Amino acid sequence: MANFKLTISDIKGKSITKELKDSDANPLLGLELGKEADATIVGLSGKLKLTGGSDKSGVPMRNDIHGSARQYVLLSKGVGLQDAEAGQRVRKLMRGNTISEEIYQVNCKFDGELPVDEAPAEEAENSEEKSDEKKE
Repeated sequence: MANFKLTISDIKGKSITKELKDSDANPLLGLELGKEADATIVGLSGKLKLTGGSDKSGVPMRNDIHGSARQYVLLSKGVGLQDAEAGQRVRKLMRGNTISEEIYQVNCKFDGELPVDEAPAEEAENSEEKSDEKKE
């Protein structure tokens, strides 16, 4: 019973978030970072390339750690290491590159453009303002 928050970015830089539950999330289980998945699981036509993710406690996935387990890794640069000076190395907890049920958020890249949706909250506010103006 896997639940994922899928963050999808397109080639133009726009991103959306979709939530996948139970049977919808099963096609992603066992995939590694860098692999491609079919975008029909989120209602798009094309491919999704898996680029990263994190588990429920915020531990990031790292492409060079195999499997889905958490490991303490000595890092000198790259994903999960910030504010490191030149030559400094830090041992940090990282998650492997395979998507499992412990993963909470998955980042991916869509090979096309995401459809543009208008913000429904703004439209509702605008229609209320127009109806107030007509009443006066």
